[in-house]
Amino acid sequence: MCILRNYLSHHLYSQADTFRLKSNFPDQRSNAQTARYCYYIGKIQAVQLHYSDAFASLTQALRKAPQKAAVGFRQVCTKLLILVQLLMGDIPERSLFSPKDLRKSLAPYLQLTQAVRVGDLNMFNETVGKHKAVFDRDGIESLIVRLRSNVIKAGLRKINLAYSKISLADVCAKLSLDNREDAEYMVAKAIHDGVIEAVVDRANGVVYSKEIVDVYATTEPQQAYHKRIQFTMDIHQQAVKVSQRKRELTQLRVTQQRG
Repeated sequence: MCILRNYLSHHLYSQADTFRLKSNFPDQRSNAQTARYCYYIGKIQAVQLHYSDAFASLTQALRKAPQKAAVGFRQVCTKLLILVQLLMGDIPERSLFSPKDLRKSLAPYLQLTQAVRVGDLNMFNETVGKHKAVFDRDGIESLIVRLRSNVIKAGLRKINLAYSKISLADVCAKLSLDNREDAEYMVAKAIHDGVIEAVVDRANGVVYSKEIVDVYATTEPQQAYHKRIQFTMDIHQQAVKVSQRKRELTQLRVTQQRG
């Protein structure tokens, strides 16, 4: 555990991942140890772009952490969980920011979430600049930099819904991008990634939005449902393993006492 923490403190994420893959975490450990281990793994996975895995690890870390104590640990874990959810394209639940002992420290992350939700790049840049010292101290500024593209995607979704036809110059102005070429690139990437349904007319510098398809006619709801089921099943399997391990330990103690 100490070696893993030392790797992360020096931002050696590849080495940390190699070390944890070649090491075995003890079966007998306290909830506090499990919580710290899950947090370290979640941070590695987040940096390596494995956001879904990071979300599961960080959620497990918060579940195992003391609910009335360890305020500092819950703060850093919740901050990272918020960023991971935003990078996944999800908006964290408001209740995540509500605990009284976390509310003040999570205020910058709430403002960051609001900027991503509305797709306001100016608001995002102002928030990052205003709380730069906080983000630098938390050591996750590299993840925040990645959020910029998510903000632009959210803004493009709003534009795609509001306009059937819009010029690239207007897109550039609405998203506060530096030039039209950047706007064209971001629109093309959003179309390629399936973020928006549109066509770019490069000759005339215009973006045409396609008719919005009913999401329930696609496989997206099925994929989201499957993702939630898988997460629930993973938690159930972990609970079963813990229960089996406890029974084995109880039987071992009984056998030793009889012997």
